[in-house]
Amino acid sequence: MRQMIENWRHVFKLDPDREIGEGELRAVCQSGTDAILVGGSTGITYDNTAGLMSRIQDYGVTCALEVSDLSAVVPGFDAYMIPMVLNTPDSAWIIGHHRRAVERYGDFIPWELLLTEGYIVLNGNSAVARLTGADTGLSADGAAACAHIADKLMTLPIVYLEYSGSFGDVETMKAVREAVGRARLFYGGGVTGQEEAKLAASLADTVVVGNIIYSDIGRALSTVNAVKQTPPSSERYSSSI
Repeated sequence: MRQMIENWRHVFKLDPDREIGEGELRAVCQSGTDAILVGGSTGITYDNTAGLMSRIQDYGVTCALEVSDLSAVVPGFDAYMIPMVLNTPDSAWIIGHHRRAVERYGDFIPWELLLTEGYIVLNGNSAVARLTGADTGLSADGAAACAHIADKLMTLPIVYLEYSGSFGDVETMKAVREAVGRARLFYGGGVTGQEEAKLAASLADTVVVGNIIYSDIGRALSTVNAVKQTPPSSERYSSSI
């Protein structure tokens, strides 16, 4: 599974709780993006997740589910992304929900399809921050410390810097970039066009684009080439703490 995400430079994220027309969905799936990530923070059900997956699979693009609700875990995805929110004091979002998932599903879990994401949530106005109680007031050094823990102490395959709805603080993005040496660094939040896409792509391995799909499909589609034509930072840091 780690090898799969090594080729992901641009990813579109679709929310099962939001409407998307067939024309727009076709454009997203045929845009040249490397994968579609299905997930959201609220309103996620088995039925709307399964329905969206079925529509995406018609286009043959790689499709992964970001698991945020145990009742909405649908079989048939190419991969399952398991978030751990590193900057919350609520252990339910670090290991609690995960333990309950193992207790509930046990031997049915396709371990070979799972990838764990070490989330650093930094937009206090976002639904995910409110839901998880994330400490979004971290300094750049604080965010980098979380990234070090995910990358070197926990050896997670993905560090996910999430600003969900607003573009990130560049100094914080740079600090997290410098902290990540082994994991793949995902960035999501506020990418509404080519300029934000290029900046995010210069500091992250994988850029996730979501909200703009639902308000300006043209601008959303423009982010694909913007990301893929921007070389990622060649500086990879592997110093230990």
